[in-house]
Amino acid sequence: MDLKIANKIALITGSTQGIGFATAKKLCEEGVNVIINGRNEHKVNSAVMKLKAQFNNVKIIGITADLKDNEGCNKLISQIGHIDILINNLGIFEPKEFKDITEEEWLHMFNVNVMSGVRLAQHYLSRMIEQNWGRIIFISSESAIQIPKEMIHYGMTKTAQISVSRGIAELTRGTNVTSNAIIVGPSKSEGVVQFMEDFAKQNNQSFKEIEKEFFKNIRPSSLIQRFAEVEEDANMIVYTASSLSSATNGAILRVDGGVVQSAF
Repeated sequence: MDLKIANKIALITGSTQGIGFATAKKLCEEGVNVIINGRNEHKVNSAVMKLKAQFNNVKIIGITADLKDNEGCNKLISQIGHIDILINNLGIFEPKEFKDITEEEWLHMFNVNVMSGVRLAQHYLSRMIEQNWGRIIFISSESAIQIPKEMIHYGMTKTAQISVSRGIAELTRGTNVTSNAIIVGPSKSEGVVQFMEDFAKQNNQSFKEIEKEFFKNIRPSSLIQRFAEVEEDANMIVYTASSLSSATNGAILRVDGGVVQSAF
């Protein structure tokens, strides 16, 4: 299927691995010029090289910048004159008891997960409106709706992303610019796989056994009863970034495996 976004320019934050990298790869398959971002220069360069080895018909660049504050965001912005697609994928999480979360940790989580996307959207939205085409996407989580008691500060940021995304959509009225949020569920990213494999070894179990226990005890509401492949998440993200999604605006889209127990 031709998603009609060839030659567009897309920035994917936090894209050296996991969902971000899978999204970048699928965008390259559609002929999109991509900008890889991460805070580790070695990982950024490695991701760029992997993509360039597969795709020689698109432009692929990497920008190393830590988007936790204005300085990092401005560093990235100063190197990118224009983009058509902004995918705010960057996100951190940390399980921690509510009583132990410090004010600094609340603010850090908010700055990384929410304000990085806010700062970039504030800069690039006007140009998108001027050219009458653009896509802004916030990668949220099931935790936006079903706030996890073990990391309330993370859930708060995921809910905030949805609010910001909808608010931005209101500013696009009558244009071909859209702003949407995508809720992803438990996914088989590198970090999750490594954690689960290490845990499995400690308990003399296989990954499949640990996965089965996770969805039985931790995420029993999941309908697919497995971790989603990052490519499955990327399919939804890339469609939302495409020209074919032109009537989808201000929406909360879900690729959560049915974890969220609600039809709305």
